Amino acid sequence: QVRLVESGGGLVQPGGSLRLACAASGSIFSINVMGWYRQAPGKERELVAAITSGGSTKYADSVKGRFTISRDNAKNTVYLQMNSLKPEDTAVYYCNADGIVGATFIYLPVWGQGTLVTVSS
Repeated sequence: QVRLVESGGGLVQPGGSLRLACAASGSIFSINVMGWYRQAPGKERELVAAITSGGSTKYADSVKGRFTISRDNAKNTVYLQMNSLKPEDTAVYYCNADGIVGATFIYLPVWGQGTLVTVSS
């Protein structure tokens, strides 16, 4: 089994920063892509940022220049540094891992439980 454990969500003021972390545990050899999605009330879940095992990244236009995704392959952990937060960033943020390679098979994509980020004064 593979489990994603998220941390770092909370309440921050506009302009503030948060750092989210998501650690994958289990019998894992490698993870191809790890990413962060978010879903705000009344909106579709959207990709915020993703990163491959080789370090290639992609970002939603709305967060470019403000958010930075990174990962530690040895720890199977992905991070999302969020700076200059805006009220519209308020959402439940979900970690995702895709292309999880185990000892004998490839796991189905796995989602974290979600962590709430609230940006408000």
